[in-house]
Amino acid sequence: MTPRRPPRLLPFLLPLLLAACAGTGGTRAPAPAPAAMPDATPDATLDAGDAMDAASVPASPGAGDTGAAAPDALPPSGATDAAAPDVAMQGDASVPTQAELDYAAIYGQAPYDPVADPTLPEPAQLPVSYDPWEGWNRRVHRFNNAVDRSIAKPLAKFYVRVVPRPVRLGVGNFFSNLGQPVSALNALLQGRPGHAGQSLGRFLVNATIGIGGLFDPATRMRIPNRSEDFGQTLGVWGWKNSRYVELPLFGPRTLRDTFGLLGDAPLSPIRQVEDDRARYFLQGLQLVDLRTQLFAVDAMREGAADEYALVRDAWMQRRNYLIQSDRRSEQSEDLPDYLLEDEANPTVPVDVMPIVPLSPTP
Repeated sequence: MTPRRPPRLLPFLLPLLLAACAGTGGTRAPAPAPAAMPDATPDATLDAGDAMDAASVPASPGAGDTGAAAPDALPPSGATDAAAPDVAMQGDASVPTQAELDYAAIYGQAPYDPVADPTLPEPAQLPVSYDPWEGWNRRVHRFNNAVDRSIAKPLAKFYVRVVPRPVRLGVGNFFSNLGQPVSALNALLQGRPGHAGQSLGRFLVNATIGIGGLFDPATRMRIPNRSEDFGQTLGVWGWKNSRYVELPLFGPRTLRDTFGLLGDAPLSPIRQVEDDRARYFLQGLQLVDLRTQLFAVDAMREGAADEYALVRDAWMQRRNYLIQSDRRSEQSEDLPDYLLEDEANPTVPVDVMPIVPLSPTP
């Protein structure tokens, strides 16, 4: 005997119960129509209580609910209109503010422009070299370059290739030490007895312990290497601005330095050598040694657009530096050492022709 199935009343009662619950809530969305259900078995049958609990759960908001929530999410129209001018003002920095306009109306001045401020100082400019004899100087410069390319530079290259570097360092120390007595005398004439004592002490130390100046123990003893000549002495005495002149075979000078060269020549120790052959040999060796020290600036000279202007400006800046450096160092004794520039390592090139200020006239 087959079991009797229960009557199929649940599919008909469930829509009625859901409609009754929806009618009592008032604000709930209508429940979707139930899909066709297969024949229920005793295990899958739901009672009325479970159906009411499922119907009491609030439905998720659908497309119709977004319209009701939109007014709460948008900001007030007045706030948007008030913020628009501020955004426009921030985007255009060239528009003057109300405070700037009020200032211009009261004082009769235009709003401040930081780009074109008339109160700012003028831009820094390099000093212009005083060169009224430029035509003559350029012709002499071409002559000196021809002599340098044909005689001085080849001799210097041969000297570097033949003589070992330690010997060349000893020769440079020797000639540098010979200039210390003249430097000491000019320091005294400039009113710097301390510098004069340092130059004289450096000469004595290198001449004795340094075996005639071939070695430089004075540098290891931290005795400064002062370089003073009569041209600098004339500058300290008041001849500050002098016209540029280039001498044949002697290279760049100023009119002041030309008189200084004539004043230093009789005091040179090499000038005191009575043997002509020995004196000429020492003078030639000094020129060749100095020309080897100028190899570092040759590449800069060859790549310059105006090589004459480069040599002239470098010489004038170096001479002005040498004349003013001692005065600046005396006025800045309270500064730390790392802020004081080393005189042994100037920021401008050294002499651009194979001649030293302390060398005698050949």
